[in-house]
Amino acid sequence: MIEFRLLGPTEVWANGRRVDAGQPQQRAVLAGLLADAGRSVPVDTLIDRVWGQDPPRGARPSLQAHITRIRQMLEQAGEPGRPPVPLVFAAGCYLLDVDPGQVDLHRFRLLAAQARAPQCPDELRVDLLRQAVELWRGEPLAGLRGPWMAQSRLAWQREYLAAAVDWGDAELKVGNPGAAITLLSDLTAEHPLTESLAVVLMRALAAAGRPAEALTHYESIRQHLVAELGTDPSAELQAAYRSILQGTEPAAEPRPAEAAPAQLPADVSGFTGRTEHLDQLDARLRETSTVAIVTVAGMAGVGKTALALHWAHRVADQFPDGQLYVNLRGFDPAGRVMDPADAVRGFLDALGVAPGRIPATLDGQAALYRSQLAGKRILVVLDNARDAEQVRPLLPATAGAVAVVTSRNQLTALLAVEGARPVPLDVLPEEEARDLLRRRLGADRTDAEPGAVADIIAACARLPIALAITAARALQNSFPLAALAAELHETGARLDALDTGDPGAQVRAVFACSYAALSPATARLFRLLGLHPGPDVSVAAAAALAGLPTAPARRLLAELTHANLLLERAPGRYVCHDLLRTYAADLTETHDPDAVRRAATVRLLDHYAHSAYAADRVLYPVREPIEIPLGDPAADSHPFADHRAAMDWLTAEHPVLLAAAKHAADNGFDTYAWQLAWAIDTFLFRRGHWYDRVAIWSNAERSADRLDNLNARALAYREVARSNIDIGRPAEARPHLHRALELCVQSGNRAGQANVHNNLAYLNAREQDYQQALAHTREALALYEAAGNLRGQAIALSGLGWYNDMLGEYEEAIVYCRQALELQAQVGDRRGEADVWDSLGYAHHHLGRYAEAAECYEHALEVVREIGDRHAEAEILVHLGDTHQASGHPNDARTAWTAAVTILGELEHTDVDEITAKLAALPAEPAMRLPSQL
Repeated sequence: MIEFRLLGPTEVWANGRRVDAGQPQQRAVLAGLLADAGRSVPVDTLIDRVWGQDPPRGARPSLQAHITRIRQMLEQAGEPGRPPVPLVFAAGCYLLDVDPGQVDLHRFRLLAAQARAPQCPDELRVDLLRQAVELWRGEPLAGLRGPWMAQSRLAWQREYLAAAVDWGDAELKVGNPGAAITLLSDLTAEHPLTESLAVVLMRALAAAGRPAEALTHYESIRQHLVAELGTDPSAELQAAYRSILQGTEPAAEPRPAEAAPAQLPADVSGFTGRTEHLDQLDARLRETSTVAIVTVAGMAGVGKTALALHWAHRVADQFPDGQLYVNLRGFDPAGRVMDPADAVRGFLDALGVAPGRIPATLDGQAALYRSQLAGKRILVVLDNARDAEQVRPLLPATAGAVAVVTSRNQLTALLAVEGARPVPLDVLPEEEARDLLRRRLGADRTDAEPGAVADIIAACARLPIALAITAARALQNSFPLAALAAELHETGARLDALDTGDPGAQVRAVFACSYAALSPATARLFRLLGLHPGPDVSVAAAAALAGLPTAPARRLLAELTHANLLLERAPGRYVCHDLLRTYAADLTETHDPDAVRRAATVRLLDHYAHSAYAADRVLYPVREPIEIPLGDPAADSHPFADHRAAMDWLTAEHPVLLAAAKHAADNGFDTYAWQLAWAIDTFLFRRGHWYDRVAIWSNAERSADRLDNLNARALAYREVARSNIDIGRPAEARPHLHRALELCVQSGNRAGQANVHNNLAYLNAREQDYQQALAHTREALALYEAAGNLRGQAIALSGLGWYNDMLGEYEEAIVYCRQALELQAQVGDRRGEADVWDSLGYAHHHLGRYAEAAECYEHALEVVREIGDRHAEAEILVHLGDTHQASGHPNDARTAWTAAVTILGELEHTDVDEITAKLAALPAEPAMRLPSQL
């Protein structure tokens, strides 16, 4: 019996003895074959796995030599009277024809899959998972180098960690918590950022009567997360910590329920054919022991997205943990390719991760994303990818997950390194193309004119997008299909000069025929949609673009949808295929004068700027406004009834607004560039889109530099600085602040100068230089006074109070805070008033005036509860609890801190750990209740 080992050094064992598997490069070839034991591996893929994507000139003959030596080794290792393990070559592929069960990697996956089956009994699950984890002998593929080895090693280790977590959970469930503690402790030390390991280890330690060790482990992983990812523990890890802290049984605590994301766009109506390709996708679905990655590649318009979405809807019920979808816009006609960081951030939002937990860097976000998917049965559809680098941060790493990637490129790097399986897609076979038309037009109509159907199929180059548009055209009347075929032929003849031989270019004739059939108003809207910068367009935005009221614009969009020139991807939001967007852009460039196109763009930017501005005024009404002139009457802004409506609109339009702002900066609409940046800034800040803020303000700064508006330029420089401070880049921020100050001095804008000094103080405070922060804040106060800006004066006085608090100058802090309170009452800034009461309470507390401190905190609580600021309420409750504890009232402190924990838990805020630690340090209270019971 021959056994192959990859989960450690690559080894071959026969009849209980180790067989010499050769030098490292030969073992690398063997590993490349064993990773797909029992399946064919193309020669090019094998070369990529061993030598990388830039192999030496002699790689192919070297591979053949290694294959020969491996065959000899297998023959020598074989048992007498039994044929050796076959290693065969056919159709450009090598096949190591061995039972996957003879390879430790595949046996591990099989055991883990059996254990995860819903019907598996608990005791058997424990045994299967124990066998699985015991197969590991150290670092997989030890001693072998190269990109594929490194990627495989990382992916397999993630599978191992997931199995170890499952084993710990299983042992807990059968009442044997101590069995997995040693392994889990070792793994947690090696992988301190894997929170699922920490959760099960903490619960196992607590269940084994070692709660102090569990809490120590929690503190250790919390420090690692903060130091390396800039984030705090997940809600599940915090829940485990609180549960152990409160003395409840950790193993019995259910995991918090999560809403499964369901991001798939609507299924494709009238989908037909592609049976072979659907079968290939189904085959990957059955591989539940590892993450499955499939690439669907083919030319534009061949139906890649339609296939992926149709299959995804067909199998969605097999992914109970949800389905994620993103259009990466890899071949966007205007070059607006999606940044992987934006896609990862969107997935984290969909998975319910609170903005405060999301790291600033792409690596940190990708690590958190993979952590969120760990152990989940989830489907990820990555549509319209440009290359492997755009995709890699978005790939799941959990066994049982499936990722489907569509692209016009082959993505060979994913095949070689990540082990993705290709599903190449070509134009439809003749019969499937005929069936598509038959389904859409009816069998009676197509069967009556088989010759015309054949002509239509030929004219459409058997591309699904062209066939669908032609079918929609035919449904608009009852003319003979032969007439439509003739029209296509004539139009195609007129466009022969544009024919490059690519079927994707040939379909221009189909587009031209459908466009010619549109009413003049609808044709005009279609052309103007070629000017839209975003990934999708709302009814209101389309109306602004066309200069129409909403109702007629909606009717025109419906006509375009019926003609298959648009797709209503979500209610009221429309998308256009890249080929059609390019065609529409060409049409408007040809038929619409510059003045018409510019006016349409101005109306569109008016709509977005005024709507975003209105949303911001709802979110942050006391924010100092900017001057934004009345826009085009035909570009109505969106009305917002309340905070929820404003946030919902900004969330839906977020990528469009970013694209619109960049389009404005790139095309000379400079005023809109900085106005859009201002209008969306509050939303980006509150949702934690830190890098979007840097990007949009950098574009605004570029545009503002071309304007005569010194105030706009100063604002842009100041906000570029502020956004850089927030992501921890003080060196980048400082010169922008100094430039902003120069511009404000040049324009004589005293309030602007004061704002910059406040930002400089903020920068100093982040660096804990409170003396310098005081100096800048005093300068700001003097400037606000000279400008007669009462709200600015109140903010500066409040800052002076807080910075004096930080320096221990509490009496002076009180003086400034009382002055700030008087001004806050005049300007009506209730949120600012709460901040001042909080600072006053802090000062009184540290002067030992606990009754006065508590009274100040109660005033602050009254204000924040009135305005509904839950996070501020939690912060003030913490300070109130500190005062109660210092004054000798631990029960009152417990009440305040417990209420704060409840609020922060609901908000999924990271500060909850510090407060639970305060609770833990209090004297024990009989029959202490959980926060959720209070």
